Amino acid sequence: MGASVSGPAGASVSEAVSAVEAASAAEALLHPALDQLELGAVLHALSDPIRLRIVATLAETGERTCGSFDLPVVKSTCTHHFRVLREAGVIRQRLEGTTRLNSLRFEDLEARFPGLVDAVLAAASVRP
Repeated sequence: MGASVSGPAGASVSEAVSAVEAASAAEALLHPALDQLELGAVLHALSDPIRLRIVATLAETGERTCGSFDLPVVKSTCTHHFRVLREAGVIRQRLEGTTRLNSLRFEDLEARFPGLVDAVLAAASVRP
């Protein structure tokens, strides 16, 4: 049989790999499926002016990083707004290295709630 290779603090390589995989799974970004999108959650996510500004910007420009938005709030508050939008199914976030890229789930929202995003953005007259 092969020799056991130890890593930091006496942990085997396989234990270290398992720990990294567990951390990655914990960091996985969860998004509701199309049939799990709820109107109340989507409307709540769109009810905040900062989140509405994020959505308007994504609708106009496409995929962007969290840090590329010029928002008048601190980083922790930005994180909260992006989480609310993601958990409601309004945006999709994907990890690229240590960066989160955001995109509007327009097609999913349009399929589930036809005309909603366009109506909300038009009624709010939001400018990015």
